[in-house]
Amino acid sequence: MAEVELLVRYFAGAAAAAGTDEEVVQIAVGATAEDLLAVLAGRHPRLVPVLEVASLLADELVVRDRTAALATTAGRRLQVDVLPPFAGG
Repeated sequence: MAEVELLVRYFAGAAAAAGTDEEVVQIAVGATAEDLLAVLAGRHPRLVPVLEVASLLADELVVRDRTAALATTAGRRLQVDVLPPFAGG
C-alpha cells in the first residue's frame, strides 16, 4: 500500500504532551484524520486529551471532517498542525 509522509507540528499544550514540537509520520494514502490521530495517540498517550479538543490544519487548511482522507496521493509531504485550544488573546 502506498504511503504519505506527514510532518506533524505540535503547538503549545500539544507540544508539551507529545514531548516534541514536530515529528514525521507515515500513513497510508487515503488515511483519514481519525487514522492519524489514532497513530499519534499510540505514540504519545499523554496527548490523547489534547487531540480530543485540538484543531487540525492540513497544509494550512482547517480539517473539519475528520473522516475524510487527508492525502490522496503518495510521494509528497503533507504538513499537519495540531493546535490545542488557546486561552487569552
